[in-house]
Amino acid sequence: MFIGHFAVGLGAKRAAPRLSLGVLFAAALFADVLWPVLVALGLERVEILPGATVMTPLDFISYPYSHSLALLIVWGVVFGLALRHKDRNAFVVVSALFVSHWVLDFITHRPDMPLFPGGPKVGLSLWNSVPGAVFFEVAMYLAGAWIYLKATRPHDAAGRWGMLVLLSTLLLIYVGDAMSRVPPPSVNAIVVVGMAASVIFTVWATWADRHRDVVTSGRS
Repeated sequence: MFIGHFAVGLGAKRAAPRLSLGVLFAAALFADVLWPVLVALGLERVEILPGATVMTPLDFISYPYSHSLALLIVWGVVFGLALRHKDRNAFVVVSALFVSHWVLDFITHRPDMPLFPGGPKVGLSLWNSVPGAVFFEVAMYLAGAWIYLKATRPHDAAGRWGMLVLLSTLLLIYVGDAMSRVPPPSVNAIVVVGMAASVIFTVWATWADRHRDVVTSGRS
């Protein structure tokens, strides 16, 4: 799952309008933000295994702390409580975004998603169907982008074009990755790219969102 996580972050803006899009992205992507750090520290493991699924050559051997359902619930509650002063819906929305990561990965991954550290692993393996996975994620992403664009409006060129370029870039990266069958050169490369992408897209979303206003009820 890639743009599906961004999709739920975009769609959540309507439910928690006072939260920055960067915060919503960080909540939806938290598992993938934490994961490369834990891989780099040797606490979680991934290997490059071409053919692991048709959508990705990555074999997620162990990621109990970043991707287990139980700990994502815990992380979600902690961060939801920390942000509840910013928006009255923050606790529910942020907690749900954390858990949404596990739900979406459960749909796409093969049975490697842990329920809790050391517990059983599950997954519906949608990544074994390129058409199915692409349709599912792209449909989610377009819906999330539409909700966000209807819930906000730009107040300057940065808000208009900065957001449109961000949305287009995410979609193009996903399409390019889905069409490519070239495995990453190393696990270290995965870690570096994962960390960099998380920072870049979160900061970009925060900046572009600041140049947009929430559409309140009664405004067309």
